Amino acid sequence: MIIKGQKIDGRYQIIRTIGEGGMANVYLAYDTILDREVAVKVLRGDLASDEKFVKRFQREAKAASSLNHPNIVEMYDVGEDNGNYFIVMEYIDGKTLKSLIKKRGGLSLSETVDIMMQLTSAIACAHDSFLIHRDIKPQNVLILEDGRVKITDFGIAIAMNSTELTQTNSVMGSVHYLPPEQANGAGATIKSDIYSLGILMYECLIGKLPFKGENAVEIAIKHMKEKIPSMCSQNELIPQSIENIVLRACAKNPRNRYDSVAEMHEDLKTALSEERKDEKRLVYKYPENDLEETKALPTLDKMKAKETRESRHDEVVEEEEEEVKKKKKGGKKLKVAVIVSIVTCILVLIGVLLTAYFMVTKSRNATVALPSITGKSKEVVEQKLTSMGLVIEYEEKTSDDYAEGFVIDYKDLNVNSKVKKGSTVTVIISSGLTGVTLEDYRGRHLTTVQLELEQAGIKVVAIPKRVSTEQEDYENAFEGMILSQNKDPETRITEGGVLELTYATLITIYPDFTDGTYDKEKVQQFCDDNKIKCEFKEKEDSTHKEGTILKQGRAAGGEVKEGVTLTITIAKKPYVEPDPVIPPEPDTNPDGGNE
Repeated sequence: MIIKGQKIDGRYQIIRTIGEGGMANVYLAYDTILDREVAVKVLRGDLASDEKFVKRFQREAKAASSLNHPNIVEMYDVGEDNGNYFIVMEYIDGKTLKSLIKKRGGLSLSETVDIMMQLTSAIACAHDSFLIHRDIKPQNVLILEDGRVKITDFGIAIAMNSTELTQTNSVMGSVHYLPPEQANGAGATIKSDIYSLGILMYECLIGKLPFKGENAVEIAIKHMKEKIPSMCSQNELIPQSIENIVLRACAKNPRNRYDSVAEMHEDLKTALSEERKDEKRLVYKYPENDLEETKALPTLDKMKAKETRESRHDEVVEEEEEEVKKKKKGGKKLKVAVIVSIVTCILVLIGVLLTAYFMVTKSRNATVALPSITGKSKEVVEQKLTSMGLVIEYEEKTSDDYAEGFVIDYKDLNVNSKVKKGSTVTVIISSGLTGVTLEDYRGRHLTTVQLELEQAGIKVVAIPKRVSTEQEDYENAFEGMILSQNKDPETRITEGGVLELTYATLITIYPDFTDGTYDKEKVQQFCDDNKIKCEFKEKEDSTHKEGTILKQGRAAGGEVKEGVTLTITIAKKPYVEPDPVIPPEPDTNPDGGNE
């Protein structure tokens, strides 16, 4: 039993339990050598006692540890400590995709496509290294706070499925994502992982699994016999292009599925594009109902009966052969038989000695043709060349094309070159890619992107562009925002390459002061805010209301520069000549009398 404070392998100090499963328990631990937190997965006791399982688990887990991908949980170590078989992995402080689906009851289209893009990229990397996951399910997918996805349980999934284990917990945990051909007794292939990815994508979008049942057998039969329910009929917001991806991945007949996870990844890239808005429902090329009937394993009684029949047959054959020998010997003399036997033995011995001599000579001079190794993982190449009787030396070199740990080529030799068995060949291994794969940098700040690229050895040429947030295409622009780049995203630039980035430098432009929304006070405020002088002129105008702005000295849309003068013409009432004042006539008879 693993307890808090216990050290695994004298190095990994257990902090607490973070998960329990049918195959293993997972603990948060502290790596006392590398000073970091790790996740330690310890095999359950009954599995640890199965020697065949343990050996295969260790082999497959070590192979999985060679995977290097941002969406795969990194495996650091595999080992055994006092009967506890363990693997040490990168510790991810995140939640499972299963818990997120339960909480949300289904994810949005954009979220689902983003998650699936990351997952298919990770699984494609594993397939390129000849590793099949075989247990893809939301419980094995971790979601980080920043939206990154990490898939885990590569080593255990492969090791578990490489044996004939039938633990109920293990089966029930994965049967909801089980491909029909595996339910039917066939082995797993890369297309099995594709099927599981399709079921996972369905669950992300709908919030529930396509097939349910009372037990594992009932669910497995549904995977083999029933069509996957239509997603579009359950949610009208799901476009046909998205449903077609799930339909193709979840085809009963593997020939109707994607040929590779990379192909599914490419299909996801354009799934929400305008061009695929009116896509028709997928029609399968091959029949979906041509799976073989489930094969029942022979019962123990039948197997025993077969062994008995085979044993009796062997006894009859031996008796018949003995009888034949007796009849042949009856007509010959014993002396002749002895002489013939001696001569035969001598001839056989000479033949054996000559054969051994020629085989040793041939072995010493035997040559082999070197196979193609470019782009393969170090482990695969090592296994191949060693099996051919060759000794391998490695030389590291950065590469423009191959990630760390993958083979670039032979040194001083070519494919199909003839070399003697036992010879030493030098293999060039990539120590990492040079340069970077470009992203879409539009909308990001120039300083951040420039720092990232220049650290990777890429020269950035920054080109300023004067824009205003008043312009239609730049409403959301900010100072230093990248507007465009001269190379497309996904383009790879090697170290020393050059990338041009056009960025925004914000300017203020003159508005149209004559549009009726400005008065003298607002114009003055604009001038004060932008440190320009304002000169107002009045013009008599009988057609406009007094105070209306009639004209501006600098055109609307022009750039505002500090210190200049802006002349504004304002309407005023025209001057009206007043009517003349007529004085009253003088009174000629002030006394009011008659003449």
